[in-house]
Amino acid sequence: MSFWPGPTSHDFRPVNSPFDGWDGQPATARALQVQLAGQVSLQDDFPPLRCIAGVDAGFEQGGRITRAAAVLLVLDGLQPLAEVVIRMPTTMPYVPGLLSFRELPALLQALAALPESPDLVMVDGQGIAHPRRLGVAAHLGVVSGLPAIGVAKKILTGRPDELGDAPGSTALLRDAHGQQIGTLLRSKARCRPLVISPGHRISFSSAVAVVQRCLTRYRLPEPTRLADRLASRRNEGTP
Repeated sequence: MSFWPGPTSHDFRPVNSPFDGWDGQPATARALQVQLAGQVSLQDDFPPLRCIAGVDAGFEQGGRITRAAAVLLVLDGLQPLAEVVIRMPTTMPYVPGLLSFRELPALLQALAALPESPDLVMVDGQGIAHPRRLGVAAHLGVVSGLPAIGVAKKILTGRPDELGDAPGSTALLRDAHGQQIGTLLRSKARCRPLVISPGHRISFSSAVAVVQRCLTRYRLPEPTRLADRLASRRNEGTP
């Protein structure tokens, strides 16, 4: 199955087909997740960060249309450079644990429509903090080849260590075997923490550090906050 768009101004192309070998069945999708998870790199392998993209997806018309947003920002100063919204027919119904198969076609098109390729992508969703270690940020990272970070609003799987109440507090998120799969970050006082997990080509510590650089007065880091607002058709963010 191919969902990749035509040429863009920066001729962005995926390293791998998003759903190579998938027959549309959930069982095959889960097997593909396990396969692709083996390609995720948790080592820092990214250039000096100048531009970061934030991406998120929402749905319209009862879920029939996927609305994907991508925002490109300069990391220093968090100045927005471009924003894109892509609408396309939704290719898969919601299945728990398979969100990337529902969102990724539109997210990739939104990334491709940006005027330049980002140095790193911050995704509203999970990285490896996923039952099969391939949330939407990890899936996007592997198929695009871009460094990627998952910034989720709640825990999908795993148990966190104790987290302090002060902004900036962090705690490890571990799987059933005690292995780290993410980090909880208290980005703002009296708010639920964010779940930060590497998607591809970045370590746990660097993923948290990049997210912290992108925090302002809001709970969400600026790249995914702006993408979330666009994808959700919200005109004003809530501090």
